[in-house]
Amino acid sequence: MKISVIGCGYLGAVHAAAMAKLGHDVVGIDVDAGKIAQLSDGRPPFFEPGLPEILSSALASGRLRFSTDIAEVAGSRVHFVAVGTPQRDGSNAADMTYVDSAVDALLPHLAPGDIVVGKSTVPVGSAARLAGVIDESGSGAVLAWNPEFLREGFAVLDTMSPDRLVYGVASGDDTAVAALNEVYATAIAAGTPVVVTDFATAELVKVAANAFLATKISFINAMAEIAEVTGADVTQLADALGFDNRIGRRFLNAGVGFGGGCLPKDIRAFTARAEELGRGESVAFLKEVDQINLRRRQRVVDLTVHALGSVVNEKKVAVLGLAFKPHSDDVRDSPALDVAVQLRGLGANVIATDPQAIENSRARHPQIAYSADIAETLRDADAVVLVTEWPEFAGIDPVWAAGLVRNPTIIDGRNKLDAAAWRAAGWTYHGLGRP
Repeated sequence: MKISVIGCGYLGAVHAAAMAKLGHDVVGIDVDAGKIAQLSDGRPPFFEPGLPEILSSALASGRLRFSTDIAEVAGSRVHFVAVGTPQRDGSNAADMTYVDSAVDALLPHLAPGDIVVGKSTVPVGSAARLAGVIDESGSGAVLAWNPEFLREGFAVLDTMSPDRLVYGVASGDDTAVAALNEVYATAIAAGTPVVVTDFATAELVKVAANAFLATKISFINAMAEIAEVTGADVTQLADALGFDNRIGRRFLNAGVGFGGGCLPKDIRAFTARAEELGRGESVAFLKEVDQINLRRRQRVVDLTVHALGSVVNEKKVAVLGLAFKPHSDDVRDSPALDVAVQLRGLGANVIATDPQAIENSRARHPQIAYSADIAETLRDADAVVLVTEWPEFAGIDPVWAAGLVRNPTIIDGRNKLDAAAWRAAGWTYHGLGRP
């Protein structure tokens, strides 16, 4: 099938390459000429495991191309809109500017029978409004909503082998369902469940999923706050809770909290939309979820200051991690980068390392020193702070590291280290919610 993908950022680039890899004829469109040039050369403008390989393969096959010219979508039967919905300036609400612009740009190039498919995370009610815009254009095209459920670091896998497919369509629109079934034929044949529903439910599935995950993370972090004043061990608490199959162990990891370009802004936008609908009280708890999350960053900073004897100025602090999660170079709303910036603001000589996110961090915060070498980062440090759980950091030999630092003190902001092993190697170990 001929497919277009409007927006070639994180979501769109992965989707375009994956669809071409699955055998579709795909054109990716973006207004950023530099990004299009990189993608056309087989060079993703961000780090995502597996993407360079499928991008190069799809380009070589001739099934994938990129352009800045929206007119090149003509002839495609399905048009995926995969642009961003950032947090609106001065508000918690989602900014729909890019989605609206993408749909407006598509209208002159649509033909009867075309399917415009929204993948962006949008406030509930947006799809119905956009369906009206497309209908009024007289193009003969229709709208469907197909939310994405990608995990950064696993986006290629999640696109090629999704755990579920959700189609939001107008009542009785079998044509859109059939077209999407053809797009995702490989996944469906492999047993991926398909949920066909209305626009509003499809929109809510995405934001509800993110709200639930954010709530689960903040719940265990709230328990960590209690554990810290009672002497309990939140990691053992999480293990015990996780044996209850109604709860499960995943996402019950206390630490510095969540970040990135999705969860924080999505729960804020969900709250803002609920308030617009007159049901703000229904999701008011998400404001506390957000606050708990932000408090954990401050807790890591406070632990570091305490470990330094409250004398931070000119002390060297080694920060292990900058990306908001491992296997990513994304530093948007990153707890790790936030901790590094706060410590630098207090006067510490911060040096930070990360396998992938140094350049993105340097572009945002040049006042911090960076090193790609773990040993250089640790050398003569007065305190070490682990804030992104990269395997490279979790696997550091504490005996080796103790020989590099000035003061063997570590703040484990992700509770990923073996506290007993680090203490046995002479370290003063501080976890979050751990004795």
